[in-house]
Amino acid sequence: MEMDFKQLALAIRTIAEEKNLTPEQVQEVVEQALAAAWRRDYGEREQEVRVSMNLNTGDVTAYATKEVVKEVEDPLVQINLPEAQMIRKNAKIGESVEVVQEVKDFGRVAAQTAKQVILQRLREAEREIVLAEFEDKIGSVINGTVTRVEGRLVRVELGRAQGIMPVGEQIQGEHYHPGQRLKFLLKDVDKGFRGPQLIVSRGSREFIEELFRAEVPEMEGGAVEVKQIAREAGVRSKIAVASNVPGVDPVGTFVGGHGARINAVRNEIGSQEMIDIIVWVEDPLEFIANAMKPAAVEKVEINENDKKARVIVAEDQLSIAIGKQGQNVRLASKLAGYELDIESGAGKQPKKDTDEVAPTAEASTSDATGGEATSKVVVTKLKAKSELENSLLKAIEEHGE
Repeated sequence: MEMDFKQLALAIRTIAEEKNLTPEQVQEVVEQALAAAWRRDYGEREQEVRVSMNLNTGDVTAYATKEVVKEVEDPLVQINLPEAQMIRKNAKIGESVEVVQEVKDFGRVAAQTAKQVILQRLREAEREIVLAEFEDKIGSVINGTVTRVEGRLVRVELGRAQGIMPVGEQIQGEHYHPGQRLKFLLKDVDKGFRGPQLIVSRGSREFIEELFRAEVPEMEGGAVEVKQIAREAGVRSKIAVASNVPGVDPVGTFVGGHGARINAVRNEIGSQEMIDIIVWVEDPLEFIANAMKPAAVEKVEINENDKKARVIVAEDQLSIAIGKQGQNVRLASKLAGYELDIESGAGKQPKKDTDEVAPTAEASTSDATGGEATSKVVVTKLKAKSELENSLLKAIEEHGE
């Protein structure tokens, strides 16, 4: 089978235009394939051979590397010193020289092998080009379409490339199906042994930040910024924001008029995920108190050495501070960077002011365990309006004594 090298040279230029590859990239792929075909027909499998092709004339030349030896035992990989010095005058025994091998045609099997190699290498080269373009988009939000759901892995069409979304990058409780159009964060380009692979995410903290960036133009100008994010995708997110311009309310800026901005983000990630926007401050005591919202914090005590904090809340705020399955305190801990210990301040009863409070009398009684329990009877002086009221008041006072 004779291979038309001139036609092949023309095909290289056409393929380069179609695949958005440079002619040099396609030429390199073709030359590698032709080298493999030459080894099959004229050389040995492990022989070192390179092929050069002239795209203008279609001429193909093979260069076989041979070792310079005193006595040739294998002419395919060895050459004697006199012949080697005809190629390179200063050649010495033990060195290697490239011997020119003219290429006119290949056998049917070799030509078929070359064709398969060319197609495979072109696909790889095209993929490398596409992925190189996406490397500049790492960390940004891109549109994509779900193509397949393979168990817990989701495959996504991203224009000219394919991406995958592992289970760890998905939103908890979110269901995916082929044809579904969604936004994704391009998290990374994984260059594994199977070749480069685009990794996309919807469950990452960065995805939330980039969605807000699209809704809050003040972020681009630097008026406001996201300082920290703690997220459990599909459940709840806490976002600490700060203002860099006096008079600008960071929370209001991110929430938007009538909640428009925060609702736009929730519409993308799912309304089941709650988002808490809190003010970031440098003082860790105040910041931890902010991070615990919606719970009201009475006091915060910090141990900087162990990066632990003791948070005291009123008894009626305890369940709010902890949150469902510990969610609120867990996210607050991630946000603040401290291990938080929540305690109730139930033992400290707040003082209540009253207009008229009578002296209190204490009586001791024994409880079931044999210990003493103290009870206080508070008597309030009332103005009697009838004899019955006077009698009742007198009886109460005598009982108190």
